[in-house]
Amino acid sequence: MKILKSKKALSPVVASIILIAVTVAVSIAVAAWMGALTFTFTATEQIQITNMQFGPAGTSSWIAVTINNTGTSPVTINEAWVNNVKQTVSDLPKTISANSGWVLNITGYSVTTGANYQVKLVSSKGNQFLYSAVAPSA
Repeated sequence: MKILKSKKALSPVVASIILIAVTVAVSIAVAAWMGALTFTFTATEQIQITNMQFGPAGTSSWIAVTINNTGTSPVTINEAWVNNVKQTVSDLPKTISANSGWVLNITGYSVTTGANYQVKLVSSKGNQFLYSAVAPSA
């Protein structure tokens, strides 16, 4: 019976270098992927309604809603609601850049003096932003 010597395919030093190179390449890929996720999740959509002004009481009155985007990403407003009734607004949808403002005009709305009005804005991502105000008396 004859015993054959086994041949080594790679030396231990070369095998270690290959393992380290693969580990570094995978860790760089994972770090890049996690970095992209972090930027996606930190972009916030935040609208602040700071004021509501009302036109004269009557059937052809109006409501002006002052909006500020205080978030880090642009926000697209798709819908405007007043007292749980969806309004048809010609300016919508409207995209508001980060750190900027806009005035939404809701026209043809019947305003009653002394009544409470709640405005709800709905963004393209489905977020809702609420604000309530009382129409001033004449």
